Amino acid sequence: MNVYDTVNQLAQEIKKSEEFTNYKKYKDLVKNNVEVNEKIKKFESLRYEVQISAMQGAEANKDKEKELQEIYTELLSKENVKEYFDAEFKFNILLADVNKIIGDAVKEVLE
Repeated sequence: MNVYDTVNQLAQEIKKSEEFTNYKKYKDLVKNNVEVNEKIKKFESLRYEVQISAMQGAEANKDKEKELQEIYTELLSKENVKEYFDAEFKFNILLADVNKIIGDAVKEVLE
């Protein structure tokens, strides 16, 4: 079996995983709710902005952090959103684990 066959098999296994199927299920559910979907987009954009600022060493913007927390709290009160965030988190862990395993396998040539 060559590397491309193995990677394609891995992709199929990921798509069959509980993490993938749960994430897809809840992502589809929240995507069908226009109000929730827009609020999640706003939340993710603001979260990205806050994270970038933090990574650049900028002083924390308390107003943006407060707004982010308020949006998150509001979102959690909506149907399926907590499950969506939980599923997204678990799926991201799966992908991070796969990336780590691959990275560890090839790190000797990357150093």
